[in-house]
Amino acid sequence: MTDARSYPNRWRIAIFGTLLQVCLGTVYAWSFFQKPLVSTYGWSNSQVAWTFSTAICCLGLAAAWGGMNLSKIGPRKLAMAGGVLFGIGYLVAALALSLQNLVVLYIGYGFIGGAGLGLGYVTPVATVAKWFPDKKGLVTGMVVMGFGFGALVMSKLIAPILMTRFDHNLVQVFFWIGIVMLVLTLPAGFNLINPPNGFSPTKPTVSGPSTDGPALTGRQCVLSGKFFMMWMVLTCNVSAGIMFIGFQSPMLQALLKGANAAKYADPAALAAAGATLIAISSVFNGVGRFFWGSLSDKVGRTNAFRLLVGSQIAIFIALIYIKSPWIFGALVCYVLLCYGGGFGAMPAFVLDVFGPVQMPVVYGVILTGWSAGGIIGPQLAAVIRDRFPANPGVYTYACGAILLAIGFAFSLALSDKPFAPRAAAQN
Repeated sequence: MTDARSYPNRWRIAIFGTLLQVCLGTVYAWSFFQKPLVSTYGWSNSQVAWTFSTAICCLGLAAAWGGMNLSKIGPRKLAMAGGVLFGIGYLVAALALSLQNLVVLYIGYGFIGGAGLGLGYVTPVATVAKWFPDKKGLVTGMVVMGFGFGALVMSKLIAPILMTRFDHNLVQVFFWIGIVMLVLTLPAGFNLINPPNGFSPTKPTVSGPSTDGPALTGRQCVLSGKFFMMWMVLTCNVSAGIMFIGFQSPMLQALLKGANAAKYADPAALAAAGATLIAISSVFNGVGRFFWGSLSDKVGRTNAFRLLVGSQIAIFIALIYIKSPWIFGALVCYVLLCYGGGFGAMPAFVLDVFGPVQMPVVYGVILTGWSAGGIIGPQLAAVIRDRFPANPGVYTYACGAILLAIGFAFSLALSDKPFAPRAAAQN
């Protein structure tokens, strides 16, 4: 076998995989555009939020398909296809805004862009893990952390520059974001390739179910009770956290206006404050993937999920009573730390429970929990904001606490024990 250290270019694979994830992670800055789209086109919060929800839903579904077909298609083609679709999604969204057509916006940013997100997201994680079997936790953590930092890049760099350059013309802004995404994602995807035959770490590690006995099939894994419980924990955590990803900016702006109406009478000052929270919380989203992934190595995967889900219940209850925009911002950052942590710890959890052979398939399918959460969370928050505009926070945070309590209950029934068909009913 060839020593893994004889391939220094494997770090290039990791860097381009991280770059691709950063580009795709710009979807998390959607709340930057939520309020401008509502005020410019007269659509409701729920109507605009469906764009983001559709994108996240299609992300999970496309990731499931991509995980099942990655070995057939190859990472380069799948990643480049994801980048092309994501860029085209923005271009079609620009067309939709010029036509003031919500349906075209859903098709462009939601279905086309969301499909690109899914194909692009699942590819770097699985590919980089093959190049770094000796540093799997470190490098997959780095790659998924890139996705969390995408909102920082969009909210504090790309979007403000383009909004200023085109005088808040959203058609032009979305068009040029699409061009930027195509320019960056295509070369990143082109550099994602599988390692050559014979590539192996010096000291291989074995995780997941024992290789003794009959091999697991993807169908056995995804139809197991253990998979369902893991899926429910991820879905509930995503649903609660993604409420803030889609609406943290308008939520903060409302608190700022209530605390100091004179200082924040200027819409530009409010928008800047909202963008700052998006940027800071995106750092926590990214760091959380490292933090909770590393913590799960020490305390166990199940215990890590119990901690990150259970602790948020108290946070959401506290948010009902919080009036300070600064405390609100700090609590949102913790929620995003846990939100990202779910994605940081889940790949290793899947690997431990279902093994390396079925990891791409199971991990891809489990990301459909992201799809479900992408609909449940933003739509709950949007409907509440439309129906209870005077005080939407109380109902939003109460719903988030309930969702997290459901996820925590499922986490109590889980264990780190590897899955085996004959014992599926006991796991």
